Amino acid sequence: MTQQLPQTPSAEPELSGVRNFRDVGGLPTVDGRHIRYGRLFRSGHLAHATDTDAAFLSSLGLHTIFDFRNSADQRLEGPDVELSGVRNVNIPLSDPADGAEFWRMVRDGNLDQLKSILADGQAAGRMIASYRTLIRERTAEHSRVLHALADDSTPALMHCAAGKDRAGLSIAVSLLAVGVERDAIEADYLKSNDPHRRYRVRRSDSSPTGMSPEVMELLNPLFDARAEYLAAAFETMEEVWGGTERYLQDGLGLTPATRERLRDRLVDGTV
Repeated sequence: MTQQLPQTPSAEPELSGVRNFRDVGGLPTVDGRHIRYGRLFRSGHLAHATDTDAAFLSSLGLHTIFDFRNSADQRLEGPDVELSGVRNVNIPLSDPADGAEFWRMVRDGNLDQLKSILADGQAAGRMIASYRTLIRERTAEHSRVLHALADDSTPALMHCAAGKDRAGLSIAVSLLAVGVERDAIEADYLKSNDPHRRYRVRRSDSSPTGMSPEVMELLNPLFDARAEYLAAAFETMEEVWGGTERYLQDGLGLTPATRERLRDRLVDGTV
């Protein structure tokens, strides 16, 4: 059963141009400690941040923003807002050519075309496969992020387009590395389903027909955060490396010393 997360010290901000923002502080570790507040944040893209949003983000004292979008995402949504004194690091976690025709169909296809690529579990199957690929094939990128966090890159914000999949897995891997409980990782991941956090689906036909309940039902698996997706990522760690510890050590090259530096930066000192 998924556990309840502790309450944050203050109410989450209402960001009008940035979706799915949250501080992952407060999540419990297996040794009885917690992730520090104000050290690691996650969100959707920052391309549409308002001046008020930017002022709030600037107040967080961020060192680094990790943007996991690829060039196609950036062309579609725009570049991140620039915050004074904050380092922006783009580490694409997907190839813009991979699935380009699929995502064109998601945006432009009619109902019959969408059924042909999404119905009968195809959409969920695609998401499960993508999570497995992100774990299996993006070890260099995840290693780079975790080593940066251990060295000098906190406080940090991680985002992709929706802040759900690429950012969600990067957050999950970071939390695993410092010993956050698996149920707590899942509970935070599933918060991306909250109505005010969800990515706004973009379709070329935004009419009632183009955005009909039947169309949205077909699209929903692509824009949901589902426990089965995250479970597929963890299962891939087991299948390829024999467990999460071996994944962190052999797949990502994290030494005990690096993980201790990560804990020093991200985890409070009270047991």
